[in-house]
Amino acid sequence: MNNIENIAKSAKEASINALKLSTELKNIALYTIAHNLQLNKDKILEVNKLDLINASSLLEKGEITQAVFNRLKLDDNKLRDMIQGIKDVAALIDPVNKILWSKEIADGITLKKVSCPIGVIGVIFEARPDVITQITALSIKSSNAVILKGGIEAVETNKTLFDIIKTSLREVNGFPDNMVNLIYTRDDVKEMLNLDEYINLIIPRGSNSLVKYIKSNTKIPVLGHSDGICHIYTDEYADIEKALNIIIDSKCQYPAACNSVETVLIHKNISDKIMNKLINALNENNVKIILDKSFNIDGYQSADENDWKTEYGDKILSIKLVNSIDEAIDHINKYGSGHTDCIISENKENAEKFMMFVDSAGVYQNISTRFADGFRYGFGAEVGISTNKTHARGPVGLEGLTIYKYKLYGSGDIVEDFISEKRKFNK
Repeated sequence: MNNIENIAKSAKEASINALKLSTELKNIALYTIAHNLQLNKDKILEVNKLDLINASSLLEKGEITQAVFNRLKLDDNKLRDMIQGIKDVAALIDPVNKILWSKEIADGITLKKVSCPIGVIGVIFEARPDVITQITALSIKSSNAVILKGGIEAVETNKTLFDIIKTSLREVNGFPDNMVNLIYTRDDVKEMLNLDEYINLIIPRGSNSLVKYIKSNTKIPVLGHSDGICHIYTDEYADIEKALNIIIDSKCQYPAACNSVETVLIHKNISDKIMNKLINALNENNVKIILDKSFNIDGYQSADENDWKTEYGDKILSIKLVNSIDEAIDHINKYGSGHTDCIISENKENAEKFMMFVDSAGVYQNISTRFADGFRYGFGAEVGISTNKTHARGPVGLEGLTIYKYKLYGSGDIVEDFISEKRKFNK
């Protein structure tokens, strides 16, 4: 048995032992991690600087993108949010062993649907070392074991965070060992993807190519999204000032994020009122503008079909003119990635139509796409954003890390009594 298989097997054992964990003990573990991260704040930031130096070299060689580099950096604010995020998860209701549904299916026979952990989760992510603390917190609270694999560009920061987490958990009496694990290389990932005997779910967080690779090379169920092609449709009944503020925030607040807007659709009846103001606002924020030819505005790159399919992850925005809300909905369902899409409109019927027929995990009215985030949804943190149509969709927090089992309580009951009609099921 190789090292990665040993890690996965130990994680499986830990996940079974975790079924015994009380809410109190899980919260003690989380507060201990938060406390020790605070104590080691300076060390974490110093190590992160080393990763940034190494990553700048990778950036110059074209081995990582600017967006990946931007996600790597930690500062006082990010570290503060990381620590607070762990505390926020501790404050959430324990999602395990909740009775979701209960019914007496026959006299003396009770069926209950009860939430339970998934088991062992493998999470593969690029850059963003804060992912380690987010997923660790959510996994512990939901009684799941986790195997983490971060990008090579953040290896020193990841090691440091992982060491602090492991040390913290060993301080908690009665907490299972090997609940949180870290692997390091691409070869480790290849091995992990074959371990469906031990691992129950894989969550990739990263580029389109990473997600496609994971899905093509494992039998383990995969939860995640490959692209973040988010849209804002500015309806003919839009409030201009709201639209400008929302578009700028959605594009510029953090352009590298998967919930940053990539394409804005403008209704033809509002185009004359908004376009000059929008172009000025985008220019002031140093956003490269790619325009649909229908606008007849010179001086900007013309958009083609590839632009509608592109997640820029940068200060680049494509803008298209549409003739109706139906055309906007059709465009989004054709070119979007099912992540997050928004309508800006004061017309209730149009807003409801958009939110009904746009087939995305998040559909918004009059609000920035940057709100597509587990922390902002009140989940404490997230393991990622899912565009799957499975048990979890959108930002995946605690509830998305649980499934359920059916518990049936009887007293010597047999099916033959029901077949022979001695007994009947309740209606």
